[in-house]
Amino acid sequence: MHQNIKEINAKLHGAKLIIVTKYQSLEKLNELYAIGPRNFGENRPQQMVDRYEIFPKDIRWHMIGNLQRNKVKLIAPFVYMIHSVDSLRLAQEIDKQAKICGRKIPCLLQLKIAQEESKGGYNKNQLMLDFPHLVLLKNLQIMGLMGMASNIDNAEQVRKEFQQLVKCRSMLEKDYGVGLTELSMGMSNDYEIAIQEGSTLVRIGSKVFA
Repeated sequence: MHQNIKEINAKLHGAKLIIVTKYQSLEKLNELYAIGPRNFGENRPQQMVDRYEIFPKDIRWHMIGNLQRNKVKLIAPFVYMIHSVDSLRLAQEIDKQAKICGRKIPCLLQLKIAQEESKGGYNKNQLMLDFPHLVLLKNLQIMGLMGMASNIDNAEQVRKEFQQLVKCRSMLEKDYGVGLTELSMGMSNDYEIAIQEGSTLVRIGSKVFA
C-alpha cells in the first residue's frame, strides 16, 4: 500500500489524493492511517459516520457518493467536503444543516460529463439556472466542480469529458465573478489524464489497495 501511494503521489503534480475507503476493512484503514494519509473519501453517509466515530479526528472525511437529503444531517457536523451536490434542493438542505451545526460546509457541484446514464450530476443548463441561487446560500461554500468521466477505454473521449468540466468552471467564474479553486476529477483508471487537464483532487481507491 505504501509503495502504491508513493507512486501515485509522484504523478499528482500538486493535486491532492483523496483515498476512497469504501469496501475496505477497519484493519486496512488502520494500516492506511499509520502510513500518513488523512484525506479519506466515502460513498455512504452511515458508513462515514461509523468510521468517523472510530478513527482519529484529524482525518478529513470527503463525501464523494450520491447524497440523499435525509442523510445530510448525519454528516453535517464533521464532513470536511461534499463532492456530490447535484441539485438546489440538496444544497439548501446542506445549508440548513450546516447552520444548525454552526459551520460552513465546503462543497463541490457535480456536473454530469459521462456518457453512462448511471453517472449522476447536474445537467449543465440546470446548473447555470441554479447557480445564482446556490451562491446566495450562506452556510454552504462552493469550492468548485466535480465530475466522473465515462468508464471507457478511450483516452481522448475521457479527456474531452474532463475538458467540459474545466470549461464549465471557467464560464461560471467569468459570469459570476467567483473563484472556483477545486476540480475533483480523476479516479484509479483515468487520474493521470485528469491531472493533465487541471484536476486538483483525485479520488483513488483500487490503485491504493491493490
